[in-house]
Amino acid sequence: MSWQEFLARHQVGDVIEGVVTKEVPFGSFVESEGFTGLAHQQSWPVGTRVSVRILAIDTEQQRFSLTSA
Repeated sequence: MSWQEFLARHQVGDVIEGVVTKEVPFGSFVESEGFTGLAHQQSWPVGTRVSVRILAIDTEQQRFSLTSA
């Protein structure tokens, strides 16, 4: 899926499914449909499938901010 396709399908406020790819002290990185977002202040083990809500989308950097859904 291209970034433009991702943007056409999703907007701020949407709930998406993803997999935790990395856990860091300030949150967890979640991959969904080939793109990675950061869930600040969320801690899940790597490999966990999670439902997250899109808080913000950075179109230039092709990334998004997430929170637990």
